[in-house]
Amino acid sequence: MRTRQKPRNGKRETGDRRQENPGLQPGDEKETEAGKREDNKKQFSNLIKGMDNKSNYISPDYIFETSWEVCNKVGGIYTVISTKAISLVEVFGDNYILIGPDVWKETHENPEFIEDHQLFRPWREKAADDGLKFRIGRWNITGKPIVILVDFTPYFSQKNEIFSHFWETYHLDSLSGQWDYIEPALFGFATAKIIHSFYDFFVSSSHKLVAHFHEWMTGTGVLYLKDQVPQASTVFTTHATTVGRSIAGNGLPLYKELKVFDANILANNFGICSKYSLEKISAMEADAFTTVSDITAKECHYFLQKDVDVVTPNGFEDSFVPTSEKFNEKRSFARSKIIAVAEALLNQKISTESTLIINSGRYEFRNKGIDLFIKALGDLNKQSLDHELVAVIAVPAHQTGPREELIKRIGNPDYDHPVRNEFLTHNLYDKQHDPVLEAIATNGLNNSPEDRVKIIFVPSYLNGQDGIFNMDYYDF
Repeated sequence: MRTRQKPRNGKRETGDRRQENPGLQPGDEKETEAGKREDNKKQFSNLIKGMDNKSNYISPDYIFETSWEVCNKVGGIYTVISTKAISLVEVFGDNYILIGPDVWKETHENPEFIEDHQLFRPWREKAADDGLKFRIGRWNITGKPIVILVDFTPYFSQKNEIFSHFWETYHLDSLSGQWDYIEPALFGFATAKIIHSFYDFFVSSSHKLVAHFHEWMTGTGVLYLKDQVPQASTVFTTHATTVGRSIAGNGLPLYKELKVFDANILANNFGICSKYSLEKISAMEADAFTTVSDITAKECHYFLQKDVDVVTPNGFEDSFVPTSEKFNEKRSFARSKIIAVAEALLNQKISTESTLIINSGRYEFRNKGIDLFIKALGDLNKQSLDHELVAVIAVPAHQTGPREELIKRIGNPDYDHPVRNEFLTHNLYDKQHDPVLEAIATNGLNNSPEDRVKIIFVPSYLNGQDGIFNMDYYDF
């Protein structure tokens, strides 16, 4: 990891500056814990040296990691970041800080975020005076890492000036970007402003700070820091290129034709010019560019014209897996709940010996293989299965709340009046044009009493408050 320690001109000193572990209040950490953390840091350094056979590894003093999926369950990046956090906390303590979007603030409290008004209090008050809006607390996961949730909405009125500056500085093309580009781009900008403020308040020229940004959605953070805080080292990770995802999602032979695709033409055809521009420029400008697989590294080479510095395969800690004592209990409860919902949805008796299978992830119908999953279920339903199969597609979509009639029937199904051609647990907006429901019909799945394959579509996030299952995703 390259780090830069260029002294800052006009560095403001403040009586509130704390050079070591600013997130901790005096007396919060015992000496034995501090010693253990130093041992962990040494082991971490030795591990890195052993992996890349280099002797010049420098451990950072502060790490900021930014993603749209911090305290915001959307897809696989959430699992990677939330489960690896415990390992980084063991090494860096409260000098490892995660940043996510404060996207729950207008609805209800984020169940994953525990606000703490005492963390970084002097800096937080100074930052608020400077017009920065964010909340600080801890992520309610194993390790309890510090989290900053950013309110980026104040920058909506400044978007033209912000994007003009990025165009003048980096030739970032934001002109065609719609709100699905503007919102995350302003989130990345707001994030970097907060890191800049933290740097000015806490960090001396002898400290080494690394800012890690995931996906094009946070790329403006890379560009801002390079321009305004070049002494901070930046890492940019793409998990799947924007052009590659669009090619695959539109049924084109991505890897077969990888070398002949023109990324600029395709970005224009798919209407993702701004996203592609931000992704490519962020990869070029970051101090370190990474991706999560060898195959995606090839996409980066051809589409972004930038080779990755290192491939960092996705992985996860097993902290979300129940202990052996609890595992069977949770599994039994989940099976009972799913079968009870299936019975209520269909007014049909479901065998407790049924096989249960789930397909889940982001709603990318082709890229995530949902189309093949449904086709396979249709093929199975034509065979003589010796027992029932209940398939659940748990893919968040534009749903408008749990179905009231289903809630009433849970635990009290009417087996005398079976229902067919019912699949949804939640009301779905514009369901007449929903790809999942269309594929279910095309493959002859209708949830008739005589069918051995039943299929249920759960278009809601499973956060424990969905209104039907009321279970966390991992427990489900």
